[in-house]
Amino acid sequence: MTLISRCCAALLALLLMGPALAQAPVASAQAAAESTQEAPDINIADLRARFSKLPASADDNDGLRALLAQINAIAAQVDAFINARTAPLADLNARLGELGAAPAAPGTEDPSITRQRAALTKQRNALDSDIRLAKLLAIDARQRGTDLVNQRRKLFEAQLTERASSPLGGAFWLDIRDAWPDDISRLRALWDEMRRGAAVASEPQHRTKVLLTFVAALLVAVLGNLLAESALLRLATRLLPPGRLRRSLLVIAFVGANVLLVGASAQWLASVLDDNGALGEQTRKVAQAVVAASIFISFVVGLGRALLSVKRPSWRLPPMSDDMARRLAPYPWLIGLIGAMVWAPAQVNAVIDASFAAVLATHVITALALTALIAAIVLRLGPDAAPPPAPPGATTADAPVPVDRPIWVGVLLSAVMVVIVVIWVLVAIGFVALASFLAGQLTWGGIVAAASYVMFKFSDDLFTAVVSSKSRFGVRLQKSFGFAPQTLDQAAVLLSGVSRVAVFFYMLIALMAPLGSGPGEVFQRSGKFGSGFKVGEFELVPGAIFSALGVAVAGFIAVRVLKRWLSQRYLPSTSLEPGMQSSISTLLGYVGSVLVVAFAMSALGIGVNRIAWVASALSVGIGFGLQAIVQNFISGLILLAERPVKVGDWVVLGTSEGDVRRINVRATEIQLGDRSTLIVPNSEFITKIVRNMTLANAEGRVLIRLPMPLSTDAKKVRALMLAACNTHSEVLPTPSPSVTLEGVEGGALIFQAIAFVASPRLAGGVRSDLMFEILDALRTADLPLSVPTMMVASGAATPMATPAEGPPPPAQT
Repeated sequence: MTLISRCCAALLALLLMGPALAQAPVASAQAAAESTQEAPDINIADLRARFSKLPASADDNDGLRALLAQINAIAAQVDAFINARTAPLADLNARLGELGAAPAAPGTEDPSITRQRAALTKQRNALDSDIRLAKLLAIDARQRGTDLVNQRRKLFEAQLTERASSPLGGAFWLDIRDAWPDDISRLRALWDEMRRGAAVASEPQHRTKVLLTFVAALLVAVLGNLLAESALLRLATRLLPPGRLRRSLLVIAFVGANVLLVGASAQWLASVLDDNGALGEQTRKVAQAVVAASIFISFVVGLGRALLSVKRPSWRLPPMSDDMARRLAPYPWLIGLIGAMVWAPAQVNAVIDASFAAVLATHVITALALTALIAAIVLRLGPDAAPPPAPPGATTADAPVPVDRPIWVGVLLSAVMVVIVVIWVLVAIGFVALASFLAGQLTWGGIVAAASYVMFKFSDDLFTAVVSSKSRFGVRLQKSFGFAPQTLDQAAVLLSGVSRVAVFFYMLIALMAPLGSGPGEVFQRSGKFGSGFKVGEFELVPGAIFSALGVAVAGFIAVRVLKRWLSQRYLPSTSLEPGMQSSISTLLGYVGSVLVVAFAMSALGIGVNRIAWVASALSVGIGFGLQAIVQNFISGLILLAERPVKVGDWVVLGTSEGDVRRINVRATEIQLGDRSTLIVPNSEFITKIVRNMTLANAEGRVLIRLPMPLSTDAKKVRALMLAACNTHSEVLPTPSPSVTLEGVEGGALIFQAIAFVASPRLAGGVRSDLMFEILDALRTADLPLSVPTMMVASGAATPMATPAEGPPPPAQT
């Protein structure tokens, strides 16, 4: 596995993040694309014959790689065959379903229907048989591919732990001297082929086209990058709001533009040279290596320049001082150049089939060059130098503050230095292949870590800037769907966490790439995770999980929109009272939520039988400790359906009374007179006595009882009390107020006034107003109330006067 191909894999996995890329091996992408077009003409018997002719193993890594590419191509053709015939099979099954089953004897049917059913059944059986054979071949191909991957890994591990001559001994250099003539002759053959290609490109019929293509490709790679960065900077400033999203998105845009322009220009130039006959068999491989090297350099340089942002400190993504950024500015170029330089000899060795001594020398150069570069970067990443002195006249607050470095950074840099020392020791004792691998792994890990850091930041910034309650889109969501700010903030944090988990998954896949495998195996591994893995009896499929999340989010949003439309648009236009409208919208919300959960579980792959199993397991818990919860839940549904108590009613429950504000799944909220909220379990309304003051009639009654002396003019008192009731604005004219003389109690006349108001909630205030008015009227008319007789004790026995009863109890409503 080379450093350049790993970079291409990381670019696809970390920057593009496409799920489809995780299911198609890169090594056979072109064969899969060609086979997709030829899928209808593929013969499964021919594919099976081709597959049977392939050997089960190979002797070297190149042979295993070529054999794996052929098997992946066959698997891609089989998948295309299955996909092309799945829809016709479903169509045939649907048509047979429309015809129905053949009638049982002795029933008869139209002969044309019988012939049509027989023809469709024959076609369906033949197509189903082909698909079954194709699926078996696909399973065999994937199993063979897995075996070859394991063989490559074992071969790689065997080569990795092989010990050779130490560069500090004479045997190492003697082997190079002995193999030098043969290697020089092979290099001379490659050089001669390159010279012949240059001569062909210099011919008059090819010279102009090749030269113009070279100049155009150079302008696109250099000048195009500068123009693209300038244009992206202006677009980001104009279109994106200020914040972290602008910075992280600009880094991704810079890297993508660099890789796209440089890679496209290099590939364009290589294609023109090949079309004009300037490339031979070996130089064509070298040209492909140059294209990959240009992509690697552009990726590393673009990522490093975007992260450091030496000329634009305000756009810098990582927390880093300006002095540190300036010190690290040359290293992205050095990483790209040195990486390409140490990778080029390995490619040349593969092209010319160099000797084992040349391969060992290449490993030594790779290990030493990469570790020297990494050591220089680690030294540059040391603690920042002391800040420059403050200008004259500046206060202490104006002095520059050094950037504090976390402890884990120092620990990580120390660990890297330890690994570098281990690599040098391995080179010294002769484990040059292992040392070269660790050096490449260290460099590769740094590149993947930098790309992952960008994606982590971008994931968090994206959902914070789009979904959070403080963003413009979040404000629109609040206005459109009525989401609470806390809900949007929680959704932003949750989505950011899910996206970071996905980035971390692809980061692990990318870090696994150097372990003796190529990008094809990396994407094959991620494809296996994408196709699902079992945890106990349940099979977890990432695609199904994301589908279930999408169904749940879309479903709950749809339910919320429906409830909002019902409560604000449709139900107010009906003749239903507000309490009934609230009950309908709440009940439909519960039903919609249950359906959304059912659809989400179905998308997750949990069938009805598993749901029944979970329900049976929950029934045990319900039987022991959840009776009250279930009872309250069922009681809430009964309240919403039968509506003995609805939102807006004034109820009396025990010693508490108040307005019903909300009926939830478990409890009902009642607002008391002191503005406090009483939360009552729903079962209380079903199993106990509840007085609903507004169930049958929403009017309230005001009752006033007044004691008057026996000598009082009863008709005058009645007129005054009626006048007070009739003149009050809250008293209803129908039923009209009434004043009655109940009788004589304790030597006093008892007058009783009854008036009706629009709501029981008004009765207390209206009664108070009427009492003030009646007392003023009685005082003005010189009609005193009855006064209780006092008992006075004396020495002689005196007859005891019968006391008059005091004022009657308060008015009843």
